[in-house]
Amino acid sequence: MSPFAALHGLRVGCVQYLNARPLIVPYDGEVVFEHPARLADLLASGEIDVALVPSFEALRQPVFPIVDGVAIASRGPVYSVFLAHCRPLSEVRAVSLDPASRTSTNLLRCLLAEFHGLNPVFDSSEKSRPEGDRGLLLIGNQAIRFRELAREGVHYLDLGEEWLARTGLPFVYALWQIRPEIPNPGAVAGALRAIKCAGLRRVREIGRLQRDFDPAFAERYLTRHIKFDLGGDEKAGLERFRSLLQKQGLIGCSEVPLHFV
Repeated sequence: MSPFAALHGLRVGCVQYLNARPLIVPYDGEVVFEHPARLADLLASGEIDVALVPSFEALRQPVFPIVDGVAIASRGPVYSVFLAHCRPLSEVRAVSLDPASRTSTNLLRCLLAEFHGLNPVFDSSEKSRPEGDRGLLLIGNQAIRFRELAREGVHYLDLGEEWLARTGLPFVYALWQIRPEIPNPGAVAGALRAIKCAGLRRVREIGRLQRDFDPAFAERYLTRHIKFDLGGDEKAGLERFRSLLQKQGLIGCSEVPLHFV
């Protein structure tokens, strides 16, 4: 029997970003690929049963079980989640957002307000580069491509690096959640942990076979920048993020504990 059998028959959703590939490539079933925010909406509406969703959604609506031990996280520079800006950070007055990730958007809001005293205008204007006092938030594959083509004069606020510097904790960008009515969530969570273990054993292969980036870069990114654990430190980072989201009025002040399976 497949070690992933508990997932068979379930509607599984994942992102197509390089950083998620070790968490899904070994899976032998069907997968719905979508942007992070869309996956959260599909899970909430019941259109999919299991999804890799932005951590912001788990904190905003802590009603779905979270798979323990698995995440997309960083402890330091993440490389692929950043604010690009031309002027000094203190002069950034507007930020063009990537609507694909609610986590990164709200993390940036918290970092700028709490630690820099900045509250720029945030909007979804389709800018391809920072200009003047307008910065650009980018995530995932498009962020990596931006760095590859970056011109002189662009500065980066790496959100993973900034979070660690300000809190001393890792940051969790995405995690697996399961619809509460799904039977035997423990077995489903176990299957997702088994996929992670299989994927981490194949990181070099995953880097070599993907076609988006240089294989050497892909392996380096997946081993140095991205972390895939969800342990005590990562959970502490989640709780710190929740407290800042509440302080900034970005989520309600719920005391509902996060439920890990």
